[in-house]
Amino acid sequence: MIIKPRGTMDIMPEDTPLWQYVEEKAREISNTHGFGEIRFPTFEQTELFARGVGDTTDVVQKEMYTFFDKDNRSMTLRPEGTASIARSIVENGRCSDAMPLKLYYLISCFRYEKPASGRYREFYQYGVEMYGSESAASDASVIALADSYVKSLGITDYSLEINSIGCKECRPHYKKALTDYYTANYDTLCDTCKTRLKTNPLRILDCKNPECAHLAKDAPKTLDYLCENCTSHMKTVEDSLKSMGITYKVDTGIVRGLDYYTRTVFEIIGPGEPDKDGNVRRLALGGGGRYDGLVEEIGGPKLPGVGFAMGLSRLIIALQMSGKELPSKKKPVLYIASLGTNAQIQALGIVNKLRDAGIYAECDLVGRSLKAQMKYADKIGAEFTAIIGDNELENGKAILKNMATSEQTEVEIKALADFFKNR
Repeated sequence: MIIKPRGTMDIMPEDTPLWQYVEEKAREISNTHGFGEIRFPTFEQTELFARGVGDTTDVVQKEMYTFFDKDNRSMTLRPEGTASIARSIVENGRCSDAMPLKLYYLISCFRYEKPASGRYREFYQYGVEMYGSESAASDASVIALADSYVKSLGITDYSLEINSIGCKECRPHYKKALTDYYTANYDTLCDTCKTRLKTNPLRILDCKNPECAHLAKDAPKTLDYLCENCTSHMKTVEDSLKSMGITYKVDTGIVRGLDYYTRTVFEIIGPGEPDKDGNVRRLALGGGGRYDGLVEEIGGPKLPGVGFAMGLSRLIIALQMSGKELPSKKKPVLYIASLGTNAQIQALGIVNKLRDAGIYAECDLVGRSLKAQMKYADKIGAEFTAIIGDNELENGKAILKNMATSEQTEVEIKALADFFKNR
């Protein structure tokens, strides 16, 4: 038997209503905030992610699905959406549009990571990008959208956490302090972080190794090294969030894992799941921040940006943990059981007219006995059933049975659509 690749998922019909709910809410909230949907290729030239995401990041060094096409060009399945959108707006001449440029996407992404709860090698994201504003108000606006989206889904057990990682003027001072701190504790670092110390010391703060995580608690804090402009920017973001009534907390440990971030970074942390040892680890539902140099990095003009991405599978886990009544597969309003070949043919016509009227109806398609048809109607959760044979077709009437109450109602066959619309 051929099975699906490790780290991928099959989403079956009984599960898709919940996925559709999460996706529809994303579209609804994006439209309300003035964001338009953008769609872009599943794969790009590898150079885009090496330059945009950062060639010292784990994503580029360890996790990308990269291949050579038939013209021997290096291509990569998208590991995230932001770099592709930056490429798209440059290539399509949108950098001169009226600003801010507000875009959202719903995509699949690919990263070769160790699969775990809410973490897949093919995964699905909802994200937004706003280009053309350096203002802290745009940061707060994007964070507000993320907060509104999570609330709109019905998730209440979450926290919004923000930080600032400075700009190209002040970050070198912070990186030096961080490098000095970790150099003094070099022997305690894991092998991966010993390499990161030379290439990207901020990534050490993200390390899940217990000893590195313990060291991170006493590491220098980004807020202590911000320049005057970055300090002012952070304060305005906070004041704006307060003005909008959005609850947040500052977490100086947030740095985000991709090189393009600058100044504001944030994460939304959801409910916790116990691991195999019983320890509760809270789910990161998503995160984002500002990336003012990304468009320039890939060859475009100076164009500041801010945005976020959220993992749909993690949002679904959070919803399932919330106790909220979740969307489920739609059940038929009517199941028509037929007696005989002619009745089966006529039942198809009746069902088709009901569907044209927007009413979900079903009938027998596999030649079941009447008893088996009624069992099937019960199994699929039909609200009403009707048995149609030659007599019913001759007099033009059918007996509808309410499957919950067993109440029966005689209805003209040609008036079935009106009956269900007007009840």
